[in-house]
Amino acid sequence: MENIEKTGKSHATGKSSVTERSRTIHWEDPAAAAVKAKQMAGLDYLQAIGRGEIAYPPLLKSLEFKPETLEAGKALFSFQPQEWHYNSIGSVHGGVISAILDTAMGCALHTLLPEGVGYTTLELKVNFLKTVTIASGRLTALGKIIHQGGRTALTEAQLTDEKGVLYAHALSTCLIIK
Repeated sequence: MENIEKTGKSHATGKSSVTERSRTIHWEDPAAAAVKAKQMAGLDYLQAIGRGEIAYPPLLKSLEFKPETLEAGKALFSFQPQEWHYNSIGSVHGGVISAILDTAMGCALHTLLPEGVGYTTLELKVNFLKTVTIASGRLTALGKIIHQGGRTALTEAQLTDEKGVLYAHALSTCLIIK
């Protein structure tokens, strides 16, 4: 649930010439979901979130990332750039782009993990290839596994628009935690 509100005063100046906006976001306690993550195989866990049986992660709610498809070794997420994703120079902040790419890569790995096994990102490298703005339209991040070993995994993701134009590419090394 979200509430966007516009007021008539500027945050920076206090004057009424600029419209200030605000958002309200609601989420559930993520600790209960984290417990369930340890009790389920990765793909089962992610699919249960998608079905609404487990709370949606607060990060995904706040940035409005949506899971599109989850299958063994692949994860596809989407988002529609909004002005509240913007940095001070009028484009989507690199942290938002990095977050959706990291989400897609992490979930791609998570789909392959058995019950009781987790992961964390050790290294994240992102190449920003094209400016992302509201005009970019709906974007998708497809995460895939390049290699999964016993202790680490190498993943990649691409952020593209609906025409297939590439906006960013990422690589990640993940630590598998048993």
